Amino acid sequence: MRCTILASGSKGNCVFIDGGSDALLVDAGLSAKETLARIERAGLNPEKIGAILVTHEHGDHVRGLDVLARRLGVPVYATEGTLRDFLDHWRTSKKPFESRVVRDREWFTAAGFSVEPFATSHDANEPCGFVIREGDLRLGYCTDTGVITPAMLGLLAGCDGIVLESNHCPDMLENGPYPESLKRRIRSRHGHLSNREAASCLRELGRDVPGFILAHLSEMNNTPEKALAGARDGLGLFYEDKRVVVATQEGTSRTTLQDMSL
Repeated sequence: MRCTILASGSKGNCVFIDGGSDALLVDAGLSAKETLARIERAGLNPEKIGAILVTHEHGDHVRGLDVLARRLGVPVYATEGTLRDFLDHWRTSKKPFESRVVRDREWFTAAGFSVEPFATSHDANEPCGFVIREGDLRLGYCTDTGVITPAMLGLLAGCDGIVLESNHCPDMLENGPYPESLKRRIRSRHGHLSNREAASCLRELGRDVPGFILAHLSEMNNTPEKALAGARDGLGLFYEDKRVVVATQEGTSRTTLQDMSL
């Protein structure tokens, strides 16, 4: 299984999960045209895509979903709350596309993958993360959450690789230009994980998980260097044995789970 970040950040999020014979997209926050262009530039095959998984209905995760799902002719999997808000606020056409409701901790099959959704903590309507399994390999996808609960840690500990939010540096956020109301939202239990909180998560998972992709970095309140420094602090003695990749808004970060598992 290979995980390629096509885009990660407040301007758009999209991840290509490439399996042996099938592929998934997680989120569709870029335009359909840009998503397909990035897939081509990454040397990936869009014809392998059999489904789109959606974490929540914010624009940077669903902006291109309507057009992309219809163009690819694939079903969209999301929670009932996510689908309802997407249809109310982000639908760009009355043309139908196939959608399927997923539920917390209920495994389902999508395009040759087994997927377990789990609840996250974000200011959206029923947001979720995913554990994606193909064969013996599992990828955890956990962004846009203000907290990591013990239950979430338990799920992620069983993964061979994790896409984990490391959104902001608390000092940069505190001293930055955002209004106080937005700062409170980002810091809240329904906001985004800071580098420190991501580091705490890595500290708990460092013994069990071979590799990590740090994702959804704020362009205003973070830097790749600060996110990596937090990961180094969290993993401690395990850092040199880990494969840690920082995803960017420009995308192209790529990790093969088999490599992580060696």
